[in-house]
Amino acid sequence: MTLSPLSPSQILAKTQLTANLSRTDLLARAVSDGEGRLSVDGAFCAQTGAFTGRSPKDRFIVRDSITEDTIDWGAVNQALPQDAFDSLKRRVAAHVEGRHMYAQDLFVGADPQSRLGLRVVCEQAWHAAFARTLLRRPDAQDLNNFAADWTLIQCPSLESIPGEDGTHSSTFIVMNFSERLILIGGTAYAGEIKKSAFALLNYILPAHGTFPMHCSANTGAAGDVTLFFGLSGTGKTTLSADGGRHLIGDDEHGWGDQGVFNFEGGCYAKAIDLKPETEPEIFAASNQPGAILENVILDDQGTPDFGDTRLTENTRCAYPLHHIDGVVADATGGHPNHLIFLTLDAFGVLPPISALTPDQAVAHFLMGYTSKVAGTERGLGKEPQATFSTCYGAPFMPRTPQTYAALLKSKLEKHETKVWLVNTGWVGGGYGIGERISLTHTRNLIRAAIAGELNKGSFTHDPIFGLAVPTACPHVPSDILSPEKNWADSTAYRQAATALKAQFDERLKAYEIPENSAANPPAPAA
Repeated sequence: MTLSPLSPSQILAKTQLTANLSRTDLLARAVSDGEGRLSVDGAFCAQTGAFTGRSPKDRFIVRDSITEDTIDWGAVNQALPQDAFDSLKRRVAAHVEGRHMYAQDLFVGADPQSRLGLRVVCEQAWHAAFARTLLRRPDAQDLNNFAADWTLIQCPSLESIPGEDGTHSSTFIVMNFSERLILIGGTAYAGEIKKSAFALLNYILPAHGTFPMHCSANTGAAGDVTLFFGLSGTGKTTLSADGGRHLIGDDEHGWGDQGVFNFEGGCYAKAIDLKPETEPEIFAASNQPGAILENVILDDQGTPDFGDTRLTENTRCAYPLHHIDGVVADATGGHPNHLIFLTLDAFGVLPPISALTPDQAVAHFLMGYTSKVAGTERGLGKEPQATFSTCYGAPFMPRTPQTYAALLKSKLEKHETKVWLVNTGWVGGGYGIGERISLTHTRNLIRAAIAGELNKGSFTHDPIFGLAVPTACPHVPSDILSPEKNWADSTAYRQAATALKAQFDERLKAYEIPENSAANPPAPAA
């Protein structure tokens, strides 16, 4: 006998829901219920158990008439049959029956024309507080008229049964675009809530000509806007939180006809080795009431030890945008003047900064290159490894990479946006030989690019990568700008650079981009 599918309201019909508590009330309940403890400064600290990061192999999209021809199916966007999803729904409904849970009615997106109403239902108060922090909170009038476009139900204590539910393990993160329902279970890592909301808009917005982006954004006093793209660890959050500029948002934005807008209402920053000397804005935002520390170790006095990696190196801090001084209140800005592509190049062969043509920008966007070094991930050896994440966010991009690349190129050409590739990794040699470029130098390079100072000077052309490299920058030693000149052994440099370029060429073959199409571009216009 075929059972009729359950709607979100039917799944939650026998659940005891407490809706739309404030973050203060939610965190107070989290403390009283033993979900975590407060730091000496009043930040809430929780531990997520076995899962201290995302579980990409347990993420699925239901394959149906809506998604069949619109999803880029494969290892990233894995298909789940409708009957398997129905099995999971029944399991979730049985799990939440009679259970007390916390609901939050929230928006995804600051643009009233394109935002989504999302009802997030969580087992634990601190997860509900996390959702309230990271997504956008309706005002009183919006809340009175709130209608959920989607529902997300998160049950960390519920495990799936792979043989019955079609999953790979006991963990599941499943999106159903026909039913507008997301189910999460078997993991307490809060980032799954945020990234699921991000993936929604990444699927929906391109159909309306809006470019969804995994990037941070800030604006200057004159209203100029800069976007920062980069994978985890490249400095996206750190570099966008610049005391001389106003933060629009930390991680996820859309670029539409009127300009850019933040998807979120908060920031979700990496907390490893967080120090007030190097990241004063993020440190201050993370050490106050209302902030949520994830897998950060507290000492006996309640002081966070941001250098302690016993639980994970992926420690996190979540805080509302207003914890950052000078944040843009409506989380919107004009069309970007500059895009910064950040890469942590552990091979030390990419320049600290270089200018990209629109075609080069598309190529680097499709590659999404960075590198990993020993200690950043289990299983890595001593040698650095190149890693690629298409569109700087492949796990959250349901459509084909070409869909997002076409939107990028059209926006760049229409608005004459300048694009820069910034290496926040090694100079003077690769990992173990050279040294990590200083954050101060990187900030000065980016500030000079945004201010137009780099375009006033001369550029040289990198013969291997075809990049336009400035010859000088205020407050930055000129000898670090050219990678080859900064290596003690030029032959070793060329070998390392050629090897990385070969990996770039191999990646680009999948997108039918000729290997040398971006070589020797003209110098950027002043």
